[in-house]
Amino acid sequence: MLRDLWSEIETYKARDPALRSRLDVIFSYPGWHALVFHRAANKLWRNGFFFWGRFVSHIGRVLTGIEIHPGAKIGKGLFIDHGMGVVIGETAEVGDNVTLYQGVTLGGTSLNKGKRHPTIEDGVIVGSGAKILGPFTVGKDARVAANAVVLKEVPPGVTVVGIPGRIAKGKADNDQAFEAYGTAADVKDPVDRRIEALLNDVERLSARVQSLEAEVRELRGGSDEGEGEGRVVKFGG
Repeated sequence: MLRDLWSEIETYKARDPALRSRLDVIFSYPGWHALVFHRAANKLWRNGFFFWGRFVSHIGRVLTGIEIHPGAKIGKGLFIDHGMGVVIGETAEVGDNVTLYQGVTLGGTSLNKGKRHPTIEDGVIVGSGAKILGPFTVGKDARVAANAVVLKEVPPGVTVVGIPGRIAKGKADNDQAFEAYGTAADVKDPVDRRIEALLNDVERLSARVQSLEAEVRELRGGSDEGEGEGRVVKFGG
């Protein structure tokens, strides 16, 4: 377990540009501290010591602000950045090299005692405040943008944004490209794109109406008084 925790330190060193030394991780990084407590709590839980597993987990929550149920399955290389308010439920499964930012919830939406929390596959990035709720899978290398609420399956490699979560970007050419907080600069919410398109249409139609009104005024101004009554005037192309 100690060897695995040392490798987790290397993960932090690789993914956090603010990190100065390994000692910073050991003494000052709550995400790594939460993993230390979880590894111990999970070992107790798997060996049937449920009370002590929950107790160790609770101590970790008090000290770090990160709540990981001792029954959750956590892979290698989990990077929890900042971490305050992260919640990972009992039946959640987190793959290797996953990144979670502060305020992320991997939660359940039912009282079913079976699988009720999400499965997060390798390489996924989940932005701050995002909620992934339910017993479905978020595919490998997917990105979940900050504050998104995901309620259904996410295909591998895509970027999901909004409430409820919608695919805003297809699979990237480079699956390993890191995107901080799960969102690239060029990603826009599909709903925002539709609204923008509608606004452009309204603007174009308004300009056309103004043009037609100008033509009508010109035609009326050029006709004799009273001559235009009952006449159908054709205009526009």
